[in-house]
Amino acid sequence: MSLCRPTYAVIDLAALHHNYLQIRARAGCAVLAVVKADAYGHGAVAVARALGTFGIDLLGVALLEEAQELRDAGITTPILLLGETFVGQEAALASGAIIPCLSDLASIRRLDEEGRRLGRVLPFHLKIDTGMSRLGLLPTDLARLLAGLAPLAQVRLDGVLSHFALADEPDSPVSARQEDIFRQALAAIRAAGYAPTYIHFSNSAALFSRAIPECNLVRPGITLYGGLPGAAFAPHLELQPVMNVRSQIARLKTIPAGTGVSYGHHFVAPRETVLAAIPIGYADGYNRRLTNGQALLRGERVTVVGTICMDWILLDVTAVVDVAVGEQVTLLGRDGDEIISGDEWAARIGTISYEVFCAISKRVPRVVVAEGLKVP
Repeated sequence: MSLCRPTYAVIDLAALHHNYLQIRARAGCAVLAVVKADAYGHGAVAVARALGTFGIDLLGVALLEEAQELRDAGITTPILLLGETFVGQEAALASGAIIPCLSDLASIRRLDEEGRRLGRVLPFHLKIDTGMSRLGLLPTDLARLLAGLAPLAQVRLDGVLSHFALADEPDSPVSARQEDIFRQALAAIRAAGYAPTYIHFSNSAALFSRAIPECNLVRPGITLYGGLPGAAFAPHLELQPVMNVRSQIARLKTIPAGTGVSYGHHFVAPRETVLAAIPIGYADGYNRRLTNGQALLRGERVTVVGTICMDWILLDVTAVVDVAVGEQVTLLGRDGDEIISGDEWAARIGTISYEVFCAISKRVPRVVVAEGLKVP
């Protein structure tokens, strides 16, 4: 008998595989799966292991610690550190076979020094800032960097990348300008005698909206997990939710018409009402702005009423015949033919599905399932 409350997140590897196959079919080239931020809250180790069986080419993380977690778990898939590399991390990168993305000579020289110490050539990818204005080398500084790179014998420029700022807006002219800048930088790099193994630019949004023939690697993130990269993509993608947040009815209570419910009495029962108390709240990532949202019970929608608490929500289950304590409730994901998607949550609370998934806290245990999954 479990001593835990009955609130958990089912991570459906069959859904992950379904989404991966859509990405692979669209990409037509190598695929890097972004598993940073604990695979967007889904559990990086379990997701990375599954992706390895699917045939993923590379994994992408934001932090050295994230890469080390995967290596410590025995995952051998090539890992690209997409975020910044900090002074002193070079030895850990080399020992873990973790490939950094670099954009300044000082960082490249430190990696070269580590390569000389080990007697090995260490690969890196060069990040170009084409318009994101966050990380990456400004194109005006490229010639100086290439000149400084030339004498460094213990590093290898193995990839060139950039990042779209408005890929979720397919008609934005900004993306076209970014592509032009990237092509010019790539031409200069090749003219200097470099032949990078990987050229990559496309995230989930760009993968499903743009064709960049120079690129031979794509970097999907949100679409792997069943989220849309933007509202414009809804008619074109048939994604399945990988995360399904579930709980059970803990208590039932019938209240008379006119009774106030939860903090602030912002909901007052308009009739005799049956309330179901569910052990999940904003400490679990169930955002307070989901009040008046919906949950799934027996594959049908019921309404969340009253202010969301730290540990509890209340559902109006008056219309559910013979409702009982212990019945399963789905807060996020699929129940039968009905789905409450991360994008639905995001629209209600004014954010994006990326944040919805990442916000499901560690108080909610992840339960990995692979029902119906068949991978050669």
